[in-house]
Amino acid sequence: MPMTIDNLLRDHKQMIEEALERLLSGGSTPLHLAMRSAVLSGGKRYRPLLMIAAGEYFHVPLDRILPFACGLELIHNYSLVHDDLPCMDDDDMRRGRPTVHRAYGEDIALLTGDALLSLAFEVMADASGGPEFLPQKVRTIQEISRFSGAKGMIGGQFLDIRYIPEEATEELLLELMAKKTGGLITAAVRVGGILGDAPEAGLRALTTYGENIGLAFQTRDDILDYRQDESKDRPFRPNAAHFFGLEQAKTRLNQYIDRAQIVLCDAGIQSESLVYHANCLRLPEAEKRDE
Repeated sequence: MPMTIDNLLRDHKQMIEEALERLLSGGSTPLHLAMRSAVLSGGKRYRPLLMIAAGEYFHVPLDRILPFACGLELIHNYSLVHDDLPCMDDDDMRRGRPTVHRAYGEDIALLTGDALLSLAFEVMADASGGPEFLPQKVRTIQEISRFSGAKGMIGGQFLDIRYIPEEATEELLLELMAKKTGGLITAAVRVGGILGDAPEAGLRALTTYGENIGLAFQTRDDILDYRQDESKDRPFRPNAAHFFGLEQAKTRLNQYIDRAQIVLCDAGIQSESLVYHANCLRLPEAEKRDE
């Protein structure tokens, strides 16, 4: 019986979970426990699954891509730990559990993020493959570094903490979304292509796909957070539904998803997994009807 896309993604997610468990298995200090709590407390593993989907299309063996998929997920989780800190978003809960700084203290939370970031690059640098693989490995680490840093995710976080709703422009909001959320998503699909020696046209298509998926991912979150944000006694954080209006945000969400799929089709990239990852960002029917 042929494997369905759901079963395939479930197997890939399980493989990622087991690899992350192995990477975080050593140590019982509060720091190690906080690292485990930050990473192993759930999560969709959307970014590593995207990387695997892009890599598999270009025939990358799973054992070759896994260290980079795990590295990217460690970077994503480090960013969440720091994002939750009082000096950033000041959140008390993450994935239904107290945030790391609430459970272990701000000092441990700061070090937890630092340790996860360091571990990410250790894991990627240790990826095996022989001398012939070294140029690809170097390029991959460069890509992830660039999309994680001041030109990508951290640059988006900077725009986030400096965001003033009354002074926001569409250009600024889209730049923030593209960097803070879209940076690692774009990196994920680009790395899958790079590890598979994708042609430049294919890599350009994956980049545009990732950029649109990143905007879709954040727009969807903003729509789902819209009413929750309204009830908070604090200034609105950057939110596409607040800025564009709820209905326009829903329209934009579908446009981003459609563009991501169209660019794959135009490039001849027939990946059921990448199409699936785009479609899973569409709003549930109940939310569409909730006017």
